Amino acid sequence: MKYYKFPTEEELGELLKRPVRDAEDLNATVRSVLCDVRQRGDEAVREYEERFDHVRLDTFSVTEQEMVEAEALVSDELKDALRLAHRNIETFHTAQRFRQEPLQVTEGVACWQKAVAIQKVGLYVPGGTAPLFSTVLMLATPARIAGCEEIVLCTPPGRDGHVHPAILVAARIAGVSRIFKIGGVQAIGAMAYGTESVPKVFKIFGPGNQFVMCAKQQVSLHDVAIDMPAGPSEVEVLADETSNPAFVAADLLSQAEHGVDSQVLLVTRSEALVDKVQAEVEAQLTQLPRRDIAEQALSHSKIILVGSDEEMLRITNLYAPEHLIIETQNYMQLSEGVRNAGSVFLGSLTPESAGDYASGTNHTLPTNGYAVAYSGVNLDSFVRKITFQHIMPEGIRRIGPAVERMAEAEQLCGHQRAMTLRLREVGE
Repeated sequence: MKYYKFPTEEELGELLKRPVRDAEDLNATVRSVLCDVRQRGDEAVREYEERFDHVRLDTFSVTEQEMVEAEALVSDELKDALRLAHRNIETFHTAQRFRQEPLQVTEGVACWQKAVAIQKVGLYVPGGTAPLFSTVLMLATPARIAGCEEIVLCTPPGRDGHVHPAILVAARIAGVSRIFKIGGVQAIGAMAYGTESVPKVFKIFGPGNQFVMCAKQQVSLHDVAIDMPAGPSEVEVLADETSNPAFVAADLLSQAEHGVDSQVLLVTRSEALVDKVQAEVEAQLTQLPRRDIAEQALSHSKIILVGSDEEMLRITNLYAPEHLIIETQNYMQLSEGVRNAGSVFLGSLTPESAGDYASGTNHTLPTNGYAVAYSGVNLDSFVRKITFQHIMPEGIRRIGPAVERMAEAEQLCGHQRAMTLRLREVGE
């Protein structure tokens, strides 16, 4: 990790930049695959599965027999862990249900909102270097609570043509409707456009590599909504002289092992802590099975030494991290100053991995600085809010003249006439 002491304002702008990649070739490749899937449907998907996932599939759907077999392959201990996580995720998201009674904004005018579930949603769950069965719970659980009628899941199969059994068990626990063995850009295209096998959905959720993220952004321009723009995973840790160096190092490494393009950031006002954390990172790194991945992520990660809590918060709100861990002694006080972050983890006993799996909050979060404007996935992500209004005669009398004047000023005579006729009806 690169170490920076008391950076100036000018230096900070450079320090907080995410790793940049050339997107021109990426966009062209993704566009070509999406167009092919749109035109040729299942046939194109089958060819891309053979090319990219190295498996020839006769059918994409996961069968009931495969679901039963998966149950037998997953240990009881892991099933119990999945059920515990599901209960906590369900509890947290159920509390987010929206209810609003009609509001009398003025006499004779009532307005209200109603939350209505998106009917068809598509979930993408990577299978690559780590099968993210936890993401199944994070996405399918709120979709089911919201009342989505069809929850479609796409995930890449292994070379044996089977989906990781823990993904299938998690899908059954969370209430997924249909599961397809499709990965990558072709999965996003199949859900965005629909094929002979895969239904078209109205919104697509889920993480993925740079190709999947690019595909989601491209289909969102014309064809389907997506949860949020996203980039590689990231974590920022705020620490001081009271922080446990082993905990801090473990938190940094837990994010670095996600992928080679992940980024971790340590911001502290304790110079003594820096040396201890660096030593811990080196020691713990040797024990990681995904050491090579973590080392590459650490190569573009940073430690920043600052002089005050205010500077720590200023850097945090500029960086807008996906995950923010505050391990300082005054963590509750510092948390009050957080304005831009996807999810915040407070105190020395709250690792980011708790939110990734079982605390109940959602781990699908804005990355790449998008936390300045985007929320993480929540129950609202799976609903639309439809507004209603009901106007009685007294309401027409109260707001009608204002509507007439405003419509006339905008030179929209049809709008004006629609109100004028009603004013005459009720008697001005």
